[in-house]
Amino acid sequence: MMKIKNILPLLLFLVSCSFYAQSEAMESKKEKIKAYKISFLTTELDLSATQAEKFWPLYTAFDNKQFELRHQKMKVCTNKLKDQNISSISEKEAVEILNQFESTDDQLYSLRKKYMANLKKILPAKKIVLLKKSEDEFNRKLLHQYRDKASKN
Repeated sequence: MMKIKNILPLLLFLVSCSFYAQSEAMESKKEKIKAYKISFLTTELDLSATQAEKFWPLYTAFDNKQFELRHQKMKVCTNKLKDQNISSISEKEAVEILNQFESTDDQLYSLRKKYMANLKKILPAKKIVLLKKSEDEFNRKLLHQYRDKASKN
């Protein structure tokens, strides 16, 4: 019995370190992807110094808020359904989930409209279209890299 009391704290410490290391690795991957995206978009958009100075803070704020809203939407679903499956929730609970989804979608739409209005003050329309095209291309490349890596494992 005495050995278990001595081993348990050590075991808990090791498990928590493992989760922390995984979290750190995931955060590191996110940061690398962000840096790669910034580099890619910088090259594609060929922004002037003045444009870049105004664009990047706006883009970063929009990207972070958009991620937060999408994550919030996903969290709603997983929190509501983690202990039950869809067939066991009530109609009222399903309506609440849908209402939360719609609310988040409305917030995302408003965020995009505001972002686009602010972008138009900084960049010509042609560069904004190029930005959208470049983001799509970046996402496609990232997906291909992920698929290639997954198929090799």
